[in-house]
Amino acid sequence: HVKQLANWGATDKRENEIPFIVARVVLQDFTGIPLLADLAAMRGVVNKMGKNPKVIEPLVPVDLVVDHSVQIDHYGAKDSLDLNMKLEFQRNQERYQFMKWGMQAFDTFKVVPPGIGIVHQVNLEYLARGVHNKAGVYYPDTLVGTDSHTTMINGIGVVGWGV
Repeated sequence: HVKQLANWGATDKRENEIPFIVARVVLQDFTGIPLLADLAAMRGVVNKMGKNPKVIEPLVPVDLVVDHSVQIDHYGAKDSLDLNMKLEFQRNQERYQFMKWGMQAFDTFKVVPPGIGIVHQVNLEYLARGVHNKAGVYYPDTLVGTDSHTTMINGIGVVGWGV
């Protein structure tokens, strides 16, 4: 495949595809919870079949950013943020426990907790690596994401697609 890329010509006839796997996936909780439920269901089926449920694992790292649970009940006071966050955790306790289970159950599934920021900001400021290293093999950061602003990451040289 490296040879195909090295010899690529803009006007050449396309005869071969070059396989491409993204380095990571970024999700907001609105789309990440259904994914986690699907993974849990698949593990349950594999377990019922008498197989090791650990065979169900995302093949690339997944980051789920919790940013779609905000409701503003308090404002204009010094403790507004603290009060709103407390209510958010009370209202979403079951969802957050499920996400916490997901982080413990899957090696390649991480959750960015509520209150850190919105998904495209967190992706740009915290999750983007530029270059990944896996077992001594270095490769560029690439991703697919479920946020409409996923492609903002392209501005820092990380190839990102919104899906």
